[in-house]
Amino acid sequence: MADGWVRVAAAADVAEGQALGVRVGDKEIAIYHLAGGDFCATDNVCSHEYALLTEGWMENGCIECPLHAAQFDIRTGKALSAPADEDLAVFEVKVEGGDVLVKIPG
Repeated sequence: MADGWVRVAAAADVAEGQALGVRVGDKEIAIYHLAGGDFCATDNVCSHEYALLTEGWMENGCIECPLHAAQFDIRTGKALSAPADEDLAVFEVKVEGGDVLVKIPG
């Protein structure tokens, strides 16, 4: 894990407009492939109650939790609607040689 960067998927494994859940150590991370080609990463667990966000709905740069419909901005992690009032952690992402890498702090 040089400089904290970890390969989490092949870019081809995350279709545009879709999300993929990955586990790095004890972290559940959601990888998003936004329209236009950008990749983003946040916590994959809703900050309101335990639910995997990648099992929810992704639309217009937001992810909606499948449990209670809380919405989050994929780029910033900001909680956009109740019942969530705590933002998600956001991770740096880069694509190199067809691989998606996420920077894991610490």
